[in-house]
Amino acid sequence: MMELFVMFFIRLFGWFKKNPYLCSRKDKTDSKMRDKTYISFDWALKRLLRDKANFGVLEGFVSTMLGRSIKIRRLLESEGNKDRDDSKMNRVDILAEDNNGELLLIEVQGESEYAYFQRILFGASKLVTEYIDSGKNYDNVKKVYSINIVYFDLGQGKDFVYHGKTEFRGLHHNDVLQLSTFQQQKFGVSEVYKLYPEYFILKVNDFNRWSKVPLEQWAYFLSTSEIPDDADAPGLKEAREKLQFTKMSREEQAEYRRYIDNRVILADQIITARGEARLEGREEGRAEGRAEGRAEGRAEGRAEGEHEKSLAIARNLKQMGMSAADIIKATGINIEEL
Repeated sequence: MMELFVMFFIRLFGWFKKNPYLCSRKDKTDSKMRDKTYISFDWALKRLLRDKANFGVLEGFVSTMLGRSIKIRRLLESEGNKDRDDSKMNRVDILAEDNNGELLLIEVQGESEYAYFQRILFGASKLVTEYIDSGKNYDNVKKVYSINIVYFDLGQGKDFVYHGKTEFRGLHHNDVLQLSTFQQQKFGVSEVYKLYPEYFILKVNDFNRWSKVPLEQWAYFLSTSEIPDDADAPGLKEAREKLQFTKMSREEQAEYRRYIDNRVILADQIITARGEARLEGREEGRAEGRAEGRAEGRAEGRAEGEHEKSLAIARNLKQMGMSAADIIKATGINIEEL
């Protein structure tokens, strides 16, 4: 009895060693933490970058995206960017206003969402209506920049960064509708699209190419949470100083560990779901294949039977002395078979 008891525990220990996910999720999280000097941008966006003292990181990132210097005046509250603990890593966003009164919506999306294009449209449209007072003229509509960092394969495309804007193009002459001179002076912009929301999408999942291009440096940091020593993109110097894990309080470190653990859990759930879907798909494919095979076999059998019948008829007609041309016309066989 004792020998059986010992054998059971030896096998159980071996089984756990072969299945580390079942017994070491904390070890997996701790390993990620040991490998990283800097906290992830999505966590910083959720907590640290809301502090005015850390605006330099956000300003550098947005300036790199928009290709011009941006100074953030203040952060704003909106129904779309309220922090919710129950969302885990699915959505993190922040809304800022720059010195020109333009709105900057920065959103991080971790989990795949098939209607994400419609969601960024809804978010920008909601801001347009949310930040204009009733009774004001339409020239008070605020400019909105929607900057979206996604960690999943959104749509189909070869690039890692995309820019969307609104323009009006002629159906007959293919010309772009322009503002009048008075409108340009009145609104302070030179083109129609600058009055409308603009959209930026960064697909940074697995981006690991380091270069001297500022936007690629930011994409590398967003994907890996690493900042190499030669990083010189706007905002990354401030990120190196502000986003170090060791500079956070014990409470913040503990909360960050829980956040990373949630990300590991969610990633495992997504991988598991995809694996199960692939298995189900293969089983369905095999079943469909067997059914199609049976159907094709029956069809081929019928076709062969009909052909054999035609050959038999042709033999009889030939013995009766019918001409070759008439036999071919009557049976459908070819001259070689005849």
